[in-house]
Amino acid sequence: MAGEEINEDYPVEIHEYLSTFENSIGAVDEMLKTMMSVSRNELLQKLDPLEQAKVDLVSAYTLNSMFWVYLATQGVNPKEHPVKQELERIRVYMNRVKEITDKKKAGKLDRGAASRFVKNALWEPKPKHAAKVVNKGKK
Repeated sequence: MAGEEINEDYPVEIHEYLSTFENSIGAVDEMLKTMMSVSRNELLQKLDPLEQAKVDLVSAYTLNSMFWVYLATQGVNPKEHPVKQELERIRVYMNRVKEITDKKKAGKLDRGAASRFVKNALWEPKPKHAAKVVNKGKK
């Protein structure tokens, strides 16, 4: 569309936006073709449960987002449609999965090693009696 002649059916100001939109639709189409080329069962067998949940959530969110756009193109306010609550519900689950992933990535604390490290790092004054014993041996 970039090298094509500008159509006079729409304002010239939005030509660049429409061109970008067309490119984005093409990219989505290619991604869907790639995803659809592998059976769902085959894809999920290769993934651990957490990754399976991510795939399911992203798929659900994508479909609902596309429906949101469809509603907007049909003149329906998607903010007043139940799809908004569905998107919010999916977003909550996506945040839960993110928290689980972050917890897995977080390092574990070895309490014994940490206490030894802190104990050795702290300065402890020597008792006065020990200093006198050391000084007597030097004389």
